[in-house]
Amino acid sequence: MTVSILGTGITRFAQRPDVTLRTLANEAVDSALRDAGITAKDVQMVVLGNATEGYLHGQEMIRAQVALRHSGLAGVPMINVENACASSSSAFHVACMAVVSGAAEVILVLGAERLSHPTKRRSFDALATAVDLSEYHELASAVGATGADPDLQAASHSPLMDLYAAKARAYMDKSGATDDDLALVSVKNRAHGALNPYAQFQTPVTHEEVMASRMISDPLRMLMCSPIGDGAAAVVVASSSYVARKAKPDVRVVGWSLTSNGADIQAAEPVARAMGSALNQSGIEIADLDVVEVHDACAPAELWLYEEVGLCEQGGSVELIRSGATKLGGRIPVNTGGGLLGRGHPLGATGCAQIVEVADQLRGRAGDRQVEGARVGLAQNSGGILDDLDEAVAAVTILAVHD
Repeated sequence: MTVSILGTGITRFAQRPDVTLRTLANEAVDSALRDAGITAKDVQMVVLGNATEGYLHGQEMIRAQVALRHSGLAGVPMINVENACASSSSAFHVACMAVVSGAAEVILVLGAERLSHPTKRRSFDALATAVDLSEYHELASAVGATGADPDLQAASHSPLMDLYAAKARAYMDKSGATDDDLALVSVKNRAHGALNPYAQFQTPVTHEEVMASRMISDPLRMLMCSPIGDGAAAVVVASSSYVARKAKPDVRVVGWSLTSNGADIQAAEPVARAMGSALNQSGIEIADLDVVEVHDACAPAELWLYEEVGLCEQGGSVELIRSGATKLGGRIPVNTGGGLLGRGHPLGATGCAQIVEVADQLRGRAGDRQVEGARVGLAQNSGGILDDLDEAVAAVTILAVHD
């Protein structure tokens, strides 16, 4: 059995500290059900991805059941998934497996997150749990992230960005990337986000503004880091035969893979392993991709992900970003919805938001950021940090138009 996208929905990503998870979830769900042309009674299963609702707001358990109890979905089997920033892409993969197995024909996948908190330090502390806390100080010391102490940081500082900064410094030394190259990523993604009515940031930034923004953790400046925010995104997945009966455009899930850190140290990085598996499943080649979403938690992450996803050879990311190939109108547009830097990064919502963006591109409804003729797209989502500063979780999803 094959899996297709039946409908998508997304909220505006923003700092909305007074909004409940229930409100965010229902905004996205209502939109996705309308787009799918179905009602809550047609949904046979719900899978929610959320990372921090327990830590930040006290709802440690039954988050989907609480968020959706007044939505008309009460009584439907609900599964709650936590997998750091890859929570909702992991939820999406659970749904795909359920459809393929025949366990359900129509499944609602939801990613929702309230990362805002009255005490900003609390939000950063939540982010800092996406590591092995029992080995946190050893990891930070080993990679030279000497400021990465979650107990000692100021309210405006993210220990997780210290770890990203350490990886960025090593990557820059190896690749020859400069601070100006990092700024190119931020400028590109903010320009894309300015075309996305659901993005947290609705205005572009200049290269000069990026370089003048406050240093967070060398070499990462504020405008090179994804923001704290809130939001939700939902995807209705169904068997392809169900979508055909609905006479809806058929965007199929042709490949998906979820990997984790901790393999043999000689093995490829988690993203590269997930890519290999998803490409093998789909029969798609890198050259077939028309649009790509990657997990740009910080600007340099987009550069090393170009290489891990396979958009260029090792060391080729600098030439790729400088050439403009990954801009809208370029050879292979990346993060057309603004990425995490422009659209925002409410952790548990990000994976679904990436899939919504790719699906909308393939359905020809991305508005001013539409990639002309897009037929094949890829979403890559990461979660957590473990050994060698690699992702704890890597998810890859490949979608393609089916005629």
